[in-house]
Amino acid sequence: MKSGYVAIVGEPNVGKSTLLNRLLGVKISIVSERPQTTRNRILGILTDTEGQCCFVDTPGLIDPEYPLQEAMVAEVHTALGDADVIVWMTGLWQNPQRLPQVLARTIRQRPAICVINKVDLFPKDRLLPFIERMKDLPFKEIIPISALTGDGVDKLKPAIFQYLPEGESIYPAEDISDRPERFFVAEMIRERIFQMFRKEIPYSTCVAIEEFREREEGKYYIRAVIYVERASQRAIIIGKSGQSLKRLGAAVRPEIETFIDHPVYLDLWVKVREKWRQDKKFLREIGY
Repeated sequence: MKSGYVAIVGEPNVGKSTLLNRLLGVKISIVSERPQTTRNRILGILTDTEGQCCFVDTPGLIDPEYPLQEAMVAEVHTALGDADVIVWMTGLWQNPQRLPQVLARTIRQRPAICVINKVDLFPKDRLLPFIERMKDLPFKEIIPISALTGDGVDKLKPAIFQYLPEGESIYPAEDISDRPERFFVAEMIRERIFQMFRKEIPYSTCVAIEEFREREEGKYYIRAVIYVERASQRAIIIGKSGQSLKRLGAAVRPEIETFIDHPVYLDLWVKVREKWRQDKKFLREIGY
């Protein structure tokens, strides 16, 4: 048996969360066409006959400009430090030899696999020259895939297990993550905000589950607070006569009910917390 941690790292919007969901066969990490959707490390546990692979989805590697982004980059560094195997995701639109310093240092210390994602979006004659340029770097494997369609992903899993250390399972076989349900509920709400609102709104928003009450009879009660930075943003999310907030709740409620396998009463609130992305104390309070 083999078991260990696999950090999935890369620049924003390269498809890390899509790959995690594809590998697990179930959606646990939110996805969006917009960069910097993922803010936390998210553990996804895959257990099969070969052993247990604990994938860690991470925020995109960026040069941080404010405390929230600093916390996001710190999550990546922690994942790299804990990893037994590293999966570096890149794409044909990027410079194949431009690696962040922390990654370049780490892949010389432990097994690393380069995954070239979204190959279905580019002419095939661009792939081989890209791979040739990658061969100078210390990757154990270079594997082109499409995380969205699944093409090539069947070659990635055995490659990862090949470099995992021998050992017993770290988590029970039935677990798919170590995060509580309320974390995923908050993420589902945040994903819908990314889908429904544009410009700065999603980036100025965070979600906190203030109450998650399970009941033996009737619906579970979930009280979620959406924090924004300005009163104008609050007005946009609520909408005229509360219609935008109602549409948000109606859209995300079925997904939450499917995930927890129980009907819910979703009580959404919107509050202003000025400059929350710069407030380190508040960031710690809400889990960043």
